[in-house]
Amino acid sequence: MTRELIVLGTASQAPTRHRNHNGYALRWNEQLLVFDPGEGFQRQCLLANLTISRATACLITHFHGDHSLGLPGFLQRRALDSATEPIPIWYPADGAQYLERLRTSTIWHDPVGIVAMPIDTDGPNGAIGNLIVTTKHLDHRVNTIGYRIQEPEQFRVDADRLHQAGIDGPDIGQLIKDGHITLNGVTHQRSDFGQMSEGKSMAFIMDTRICDAAFDLAKGVDLLVCESTYLEAESGLAQEYGHLTAAQAAKIAVEAGADQLVLTHFSQRHPDSSVFVEEAERIHPNVVAASDLARISF
Repeated sequence: MTRELIVLGTASQAPTRHRNHNGYALRWNEQLLVFDPGEGFQRQCLLANLTISRATACLITHFHGDHSLGLPGFLQRRALDSATEPIPIWYPADGAQYLERLRTSTIWHDPVGIVAMPIDTDGPNGAIGNLIVTTKHLDHRVNTIGYRIQEPEQFRVDADRLHQAGIDGPDIGQLIKDGHITLNGVTHQRSDFGQMSEGKSMAFIMDTRICDAAFDLAKGVDLLVCESTYLEAESGLAQEYGHLTAAQAAKIAVEAGADQLVLTHFSQRHPDSSVFVEEAERIHPNVVAASDLARISF
């Protein structure tokens, strides 16, 4: 099983010498989800050895430039690399005009197009492969969507019990699929060798004030990717401009029961991201600051 967040940019409004504009990719088994491709996204993918044409979906939280200016290059690179399938693009429904302007901002040949996935309601809003996508409206200065990606429930087996019963190889798959199997005259029930458990999950929360939707999206997730543009000493700015402090991101993670917190979307006024971790670690025990080209497994 592969679950890996690939960080392609961690800056907020303005990129810096060491931080590219926002951008993230999530490799989840055969799926490759792209989030908020900001300016420079195409080159960052090259540096990260990430093949853009293999992306299976693009999810946009809102249409501020640091979250979407890389979309034209992303789409044009897919065409250049002869992508054969239209890519689903999830986005706030009232931003359709901005999506169309970004797609048509230059002259290029679009052989496959996109599958528009406008979001105007909260709740489970579809799937990417077998991954369930839940969306909620956040509290920013413009309409902004937060995302939760969730595996379906899975049956998790006890390997020791299987070994003791002499069940191995293809018989394990048959037991899980059918719920029972008969070997050497003995019928074994699936329930004797494990139990159903909730699949892995991640939440992606950008540009927002602290709000109920953020807690809901982050509830019990294995990985919470969360903006922390400011420090608590700048909470007035965070409130004014519709952002979170590192402490607020940590509060969301703790109260929602998120296992790991990844901070990102840092203000250029703080070139050293360790200050965000120091603030958040006073509240949540498992915090990392994202850095450009980092890979985080969960």
